[in-house]
Formats: sequence, structure tokens, C-alpha cells
Amino acid sequence: MELALSPEDAAFRDEVRAFIKDNYPAAMRVPNPETDLSKEQMLLWHRILHKKGWIAPLWPKDYGGPGWSITRRFIFEQETTRAGTMPPLAFSVTMVGPVIYTFGNEAQKQKFLPRILSGEDWWCQGYSEPGSGSDLATVRTKAVRDGDHYIVNGHKTWTTLAQHADWIFCLVRTDPAAKPQSGISFLLIDMKSPGVTVRPIITIDGSHEVNDVFLEDVRVPVANLIGEENKGWTYAKFLLGNERTSMAGIGRSTRYIARLKQIVKAEIPEDDPVHLEFIRDIAKVELDVLALEATELRVVAQMARGIDPGPAASLFKIRGTEIFQDITELTHRATGNYGLAIREHPVSANRFMPGPEYGHTASEKYLNSRKLSIYGGSNEIQRNIIAKAVLGL
Repeated sequence: MELALSPEDAAFRDEVRAFIKDNYPAAMRVPNPETDLSKEQMLLWHRILHKKGWIAPLWPKDYGGPGWSITRRFIFEQETTRAGTMPPLAFSVTMVGPVIYTFGNEAQKQKFLPRILSGEDWWCQGYSEPGSGSDLATVRTKAVRDGDHYIVNGHKTWTTLAQHADWIFCLVRTDPAAKPQSGISFLLIDMKSPGVTVRPIITIDGSHEVNDVFLEDVRVPVANLIGEENKGWTYAKFLLGNERTSMAGIGRSTRYIARLKQIVKAEIPEDDPVHLEFIRDIAKVELDVLALEATELRVVAQMARGIDPGPAASLFKIRGTEIFQDITELTHRATGNYGLAIREHPVSANRFMPGPEYGHTASEKYLNSRKLSIYGGSNEIQRNIIAKAVLGL
């Protein structure tokens, strides 16, 4: 399924394809980029895109973005995901950057935006806490005003790639007496500050992707407060809207389905009844992808005409994550016994892994994709949003 493109947009699509083919670093083409790449490796493509001027498709030109139309932004996302490139760090470019240029003051824009674009500053997200995941209104991390600083105490968890981070953007409670959503502020915290401790959480696949972040009497300048005190809930919702809109993942799902077909062909004889079962299951998930892609194209066309997509971000988040979970589950099943293997982390080239290469990461990707329906606001929460916004329940 293709979006009808003008000659100029078609030429842009071809330019993007050629640029990826000629410039994407070979060092980033590893079995599982989410867990196998070092910080320096992850920044290789970031720096190439920055030099090209393509690092921040969502950003206005005034702040260093390419100034693309909705259609070109969509083309770029589709082509990069279809090609399997590792996207630039979302916490920096997609999340905190737009919050800063939309709600921050001029000093904050000048200080942080250029370093986000260049990759000099690596950001992580301080939203979730023990007991406060999808229900972010219950955050308990406190920030108490002390002259021109806040004193911050609390515990953030499931903090992705915090082990590499220079900065963390945090939701903190600045008015404990206010209604839950009304007493929250959005604070930028230097990870090198005394009192910040990062402890790894090793996930079931054996990788170190997420962390606990402890904040003990951390002094944060008031100058690092985004917008107004106690208005952080507004900024948090704005950020999550940007995060969820990018979760349809059509290109990634299409690429993984093609790989799944190859695995089924290689592993399961055509005269085996199980082969037919897989063909049926793959056909079903392909139809799911086509239906979501049609919805995405319709929303892109509406946005290009200036129409607000409304609750579409929640829909993309639900269906995009569930579809990808289905694909990784089918892939894990198709690899058979080889799919039981789990590589050791950090990954060593000297470790022997049995079976074909496509089985080496099947378990990891299946297990890791379980998180997709939880982070960014759980899919249950997204269904509640749709129920209220669309059905009026």
C-alpha cells in the first residue's frame, strides 16, 4: 500500500532510500540493535543524520529541523523503518526536544536544543516509578523549593538507557496538597549531579537496557524547570502524544513478516499441517498490518490538510504494539528448538550459538517485545482514552 505522491515527494523518497543505502553504518547492523550496540555505535547514524540536516523530522526549521511537510515526515519514517535503521534516541529528539522548544524559555532552548541535535547530550525519561507506571498522576518523587534550587528526592524505574545518559527529564511533585495532576512539574536534571544513582535492571533476556534511578537530595537549579511550576502534567501529555504517534511501526512489522516467511519456508516442510497453520497466521497478521497502514495513511492525509488526528495516537499505539508482539511470537514458534537459545550479554563473538542465525535472537525479541503494550501508557489506558474521546463513555 502506497501513499499517492507528487513528483517532488517521490523524488524525496528516492533520495532517502539512496542516502540510507550509501550511508547507514555497517557497524550498526548487528543481530539485535536494541541491546547489542554501544553508546558510541548508537550515535554513528545520529551524527550522519545531523550532518545531513535530517536528525529531527518533527522539529520546525527555526529550531534546527528540516521543515518538512507532514507527508515528507511520513515518507522519512516509513523508509527508515523499512530499511531497518536504528532510529536516533527518541528521548532526546522525539520527546524532550519538542517539549523544550514548545514550552521552554529562550535560555533553555539555546542551552539544550543544539546539543540534542548534535548528540552531545544523551537524555533519558524519568516518568515511571514503583507504583506509578501508566497512572503517572500518582508520582511521588518530590521537588522542594530551596532558594534558586529544588531539592529532589525519589525513585524512577524502568529508565531506558539511563546508564548512558547525560540528562534526565523528570516528572516531580512540587505541590503535595494539590489534586494529583495539578501538583506536578517538569524538571531537567543533570545525571552527574551529586545524589543521582543509576542501578541496572537485567531483564529476562539477559540484557541491560533499563535501570533504576535514585535521587537523594539532588540540587536542581530552578532554571531547569520547564514552563510553570505545577503545570508539568500538560507538558507530560504533550510528550506522550509525540511518543505514541510513532508506534504504528508499519515498516518494522513489514520487514519482520518478510523474515518470518523465510523462516517458515526453511524450517517447516510444505506437506506438514503445521506449515499451513503458519501460513494462515501470517496472512492474518498481514491483514492487520494492511488495515493499520490504511488508517495511518488516512490520518497522514488528514494531518496534511490541517485536521487534528485526535485519538489516533492511542490507536496506533495499541494496534502497532500488539501486531509486532504477534509477529515476534510467530517467529519464536517457527524457529522451533533453536528459539530456546538465549545469548550471553554482553554479546561476545567467541560464544557458540547453535542453529541458524535467525534463531539466535528469536527468544530475546519475543521476550523484549512484551514491554511494548506497557510502556508509553499501557494499552489498557489507551483503550480508556479512546472510549472517552471517541465513544463518549
